Amino acid sequence: MAEVADNTMVDSRYRILNRIGSGGMADVYRAQDTHLGREVAIKMLHRRFSADEDFVERFRREASSAASLQHPNVVNVFDRGEHDGTYYIAMEHLSGSTLKQLIDAEAPLDQERAIDLGIQVLKAAGFAHRRSVIHRDLKPHNVIVGGDGTAKVTDFGIARAGASEMTETGSIMGTAQYLSPEQAQGHSVSPASDIYSIGVLLYEALAGQVPFHGESAVSIALKHLNEPPPPLSRRRPDIHPDLERVVVRALAKDPAQRYTSAEEMIAALEAARAAIRSAANGERTTVFAPAAPPPVHRIEEETELPPPLEPDDRRRPRWPWIALLVLALAGIGLALFAVLGRGDDPVRVPAVEGKRLEQAQSRLEAAGFDVAQEDVRNRAPVGEVVSQDPAARALAQIGSTVTLSVSTGPGRREVPEVNGLSRRQAVRALRADGFRVEAGSTSSDSVPEGRVIRADPRQGERATVGSRVRLVVSTGPEQVEVPNVTGLSRESAESRLRDEGFSAEVSEEESERPRGEVISQSPGDGTSVDRGSAVAIVVSTGIPTVEVPDVLELSQERATAEINGVGLNAEVREKRTENEDEDGTVLVQRPPPGSERERGRTVVILVGRFESPDGESLIE
Repeated sequence: MAEVADNTMVDSRYRILNRIGSGGMADVYRAQDTHLGREVAIKMLHRRFSADEDFVERFRREASSAASLQHPNVVNVFDRGEHDGTYYIAMEHLSGSTLKQLIDAEAPLDQERAIDLGIQVLKAAGFAHRRSVIHRDLKPHNVIVGGDGTAKVTDFGIARAGASEMTETGSIMGTAQYLSPEQAQGHSVSPASDIYSIGVLLYEALAGQVPFHGESAVSIALKHLNEPPPPLSRRRPDIHPDLERVVVRALAKDPAQRYTSAEEMIAALEAARAAIRSAANGERTTVFAPAAPPPVHRIEEETELPPPLEPDDRRRPRWPWIALLVLALAGIGLALFAVLGRGDDPVRVPAVEGKRLEQAQSRLEAAGFDVAQEDVRNRAPVGEVVSQDPAARALAQIGSTVTLSVSTGPGRREVPEVNGLSRRQAVRALRADGFRVEAGSTSSDSVPEGRVIRADPRQGERATVGSRVRLVVSTGPEQVEVPNVTGLSRESAESRLRDEGFSAEVSEEESERPRGEVISQSPGDGTSVDRGSAVAIVVSTGIPTVEVPDVLELSQERATAEINGVGLNAEVREKRTENEDEDGTVLVQRPPPGSERERGRTVVILVGRFESPDGESLIE
């Protein structure tokens, strides 16, 4: 479709500011929501697809899938509708760039930065998976990274809750470079398919290029099916082995060999981050072969006694053999003294606390000690020595055992129930269970201000002790401006209030305004109130009508009384007559008897006044 011009009003609500992106299915524009006064992103389906039911359904599914995923790492969708013969989605506008742009500009990314971005994408994917939604097209192009480093996943255009990702024509949905092997074969997908795509995303962020290249989408898909990815360490020699193992497992051809959930992969990335930090804070691990003590042999093995003297040898001198024997015995004595004597003198135990187990074990064995290990839960990184016995620098015999207490990590614990608690109560409960706390806020129509809406990870989920739990705290209902509905019909006023999140309380009042028209409202237009509040509107019932009574041939006084008695006003006029019987009686009335007249209106009556043929009036 042709580009939407700046300042175009979409659906009488969104004013287009400028185009910010374009894709194969839609263009994206920055726009101003004139109702709520905020910037949004408008995703406009290309007009050539608007008549294609498959594309329209895919576009509709993007709106419904994303709108159901309210998560800090998922782009919010606000609205959808039609404009100029096609369809649009209004969603959260984010400043920043796509992860693809960031990779192109800065890759290879720092290992910890790549881990942080990967964890955020996994949190979004895990949140969707728990609601039976599989993204199916996770790639750096669909991840927006803000200036503060927050990553948000967008474009749920082919996401759905189900097993099939095939269109009616049998085409496979997804992007070839990030496609899982099962998607390339057209098989059913699962959360493991998204895990594979995130593995490709991490590979690209760490290596600066995707694992597989090809001249066509088909050739790339075949490599996903048949070829192992080139080792990350070949493309990036400084990659930490633990982090490389995480990516390799995510890229397993068999979905059953990948991580079983986004949460499991997050835990693996956290462990890799801990290993990276540990290596950065200590020495590089080098394995030494332990120094072997001098060999101790039995005397029979060390000394070869001279054979008995034969008769012919009796005259040969014996002193050389005696000298050799004395020297051998002396050597053995010295060796025994070196071994046994050294054991009598204790030496100081090397300090290995804070080092990786392999490094500590190598250092102790090189100093002549045996090593025993016991695992303990600790907030130190997995595999780090947290204590030793004997203590560092203590005196101990060579060959004695040094016991190392090695961290297995802090362990995992269920996130406590905090929904509905005050912020202070929730923070106290989480810290008591060993979690760190990060708090954000958002509006809520159902949760009172200052109370916790939700936690991430959710309550009841198991998370690593010491990891961060994010609280979302209610700021109360969203404050919005009341629209002006005065002068609208009752139906139009109620519809507009309902569309903008208000309810209507209707009362009626007599008014000169047309029946059914809103004559007043409270609160007035422009007033900021809680979304969902009631707006009182007063609707005109118009002026009631009454039936004009029949006053013909009645006297003026009686006719006036009857007209006034039904709420009408009588206006008396005279009409000359030459018939004496008509004098003082009503000859004509307007409007006629039986007609409807609004209360308070005037009825004109003509009262006869007799005049004789000679011109004399009967009444003075």
